[in-house]
Amino acid sequence: MRISVMDVGSNTVRLVVADAQDGVPLPVHTAKWRLRLSDRVRPGGPVPEEAVEQLVEAVAGASRTAARWGAAGPLAFATAVVRAAPNRQEVLRAVRTRTGVGLCTLPGEVEAELTFLGARRWMGWRAGPLALMDIGGGSFEVAFGRGRLPDFVASLPLGAGRLTHEFFEGQDPPSPDLVRALRRKVRHQLRDVAARIRWEGPRTAVATSRTFQQLGRLCGAPAGRHGPFTERQLRRADLREAAAALAALPSAQRAELPGISAPRALQSLAGAVIGHTAMKLTGLETVTICPWAIREGVLLRHIEDGPSWWAEIARRNEETAPPEPVPLRIAGARH
Repeated sequence: MRISVMDVGSNTVRLVVADAQDGVPLPVHTAKWRLRLSDRVRPGGPVPEEAVEQLVEAVAGASRTAARWGAAGPLAFATAVVRAAPNRQEVLRAVRTRTGVGLCTLPGEVEAELTFLGARRWMGWRAGPLALMDIGGGSFEVAFGRGRLPDFVASLPLGAGRLTHEFFEGQDPPSPDLVRALRRKVRHQLRDVAARIRWEGPRTAVATSRTFQQLGRLCGAPAGRHGPFTERQLRRADLREAAAALAALPSAQRAELPGISAPRALQSLAGAVIGHTAMKLTGLETVTICPWAIREGVLLRHIEDGPSWWAEIARRNEETAPPEPVPLRIAGARH
């Protein structure tokens, strides 16, 4: 049996087609379509018509690709940029009507739960009590748990793209005062979540997301060509130095650094500040860069719990009114 998952993020639409063999999602094909929604959608603003057109084309292309690889209709979800848009329902309706794909939006705490599941399965039970951090374009997810699903999750409006728009608009590189202001905001919004993580005392801490992967590479982690089973660590002290180096450079020069891609160079500084501040407040000296995240979590949940849980998410999307603001959310896991 082959299944597929489609992730509409702030920068790209990503497709993973996997064999669901022996309960493990083994990827057989991956593809991506670059959209750069974060460049055209201001935080909390509507998705413009031309961006909707490009999104529809990308989703249609991903759906055709999944079919060519023998997978059923993809489990398709959109993250914070679409979730927080006031015209979210119109965007989802346009995608469904014109492509046949039932694109869903996931609450931030559900994103954290699914990402935690992917990380737990990758790291294994020997990781013990596990803390997780994930920097997206529009939000920052944190989770902690001792079992398969987390005991505690939080979703905060601290995405790298969002904060770049908010603090560094037209400033490349930004002034030291703006960087300090950004750090103060991150510190303020993370204070309660960080206190909870410190109190829990995780045995292992992992970081997921493309942002953390690129920051890990910048700080000396092995390149992606060495494969997913190569251990990759990110030290807080190294990230502090990397953040200072990124702050001194315009985005064009950041893109020349190891690991920093041109499309993400502009938001790399905000990502580094978020990551370093989170590690400092939680007392984490080192995190492991985990290659499995939300897409693998969706696949695993589908394999382990069957299709009914995704059908429930789709039903809620159809019934939900326009999205609420994105406040700090702290909740227990939904088992």
